[in-house]
Amino acid sequence: MSAQLLSIEVTRLDAGRVRLRLSGDLDYDSAPELIAAADELRGDHQQLLIDLTGVSFCDSSGLSALLVVHRAAGAIRLTGVSRILQRMLDRTGLAELLAVEHADDDVRATG
Repeated sequence: MSAQLLSIEVTRLDAGRVRLRLSGDLDYDSAPELIAAADELRGDHQQLLIDLTGVSFCDSSGLSALLVVHRAAGAIRLTGVSRILQRMLDRTGLAELLAVEHADDDVRATG
């Protein structure tokens, strides 16, 4: 089984909001790429949205990278979190620290 390379698409949504859309594996080899991409955006945003919909695998290095980015950015919002990744965030306590946006949150907010 070969690892999927991580790709990061940067989109400036509007004044102060930037989205990083990740796809592939967020692991030991690729975690530094996420940190570097977020670091390049430092000062360009007030809110950093990280879309994890395309992430097929995340290990503890990936979780650590999310924490590093959160600390450097002041706050991040995660979207597209899979059930497996949500379970990892819950078990490590990171779900309480990182803002996770779920599709059903939007339904409740508008319903």
